[in-house]
Amino acid sequence: MKRTLLVCAFILSQVLSGQSEFGNLEKTLQNYIKGSSYNELDILKSAFAENATLYLTTRDGFKRFTPEEYAGFFKNRKKGEFNGRVGKVLSIDIIKDIAFAKVEIAGPDRKWVYIDLFLLKKVNENWQIISKTATKVNDSK
Repeated sequence: MKRTLLVCAFILSQVLSGQSEFGNLEKTLQNYIKGSSYNELDILKSAFAENATLYLTTRDGFKRFTPEEYAGFFKNRKKGEFNGRVGKVLSIDIIKDIAFAKVEIAGPDRKWVYIDLFLLKKVNENWQIISKTATKVNDSK
């Protein structure tokens, strides 16, 4: 009986720990969403590792960006003002200290919709985005 209780306690601690990890990781994703939706550059940059790489398609083709360069996309907008970007976490997959997340980002009135894919790494007890890419999914072409 005692062994069964110990096993149950261990399983419960693992479940609760997993829920905690999802919550911590979701906080990082919400910082990305809030920062990019409300032009909060510090909050946006806090979601990324300093040496993160972002691979995005621009008008000039496929390019690599730093978190600082990406945050610059929002620098000329009023800080704290909603810019129409709505984000929704679609999935999170955690394996020890690495994770994969899929987020939908929709523009004003869903005139455009992107799927962002993130690789995250747990560093010093905090989850950080180490890589991001995105694709437009409602393209009429």
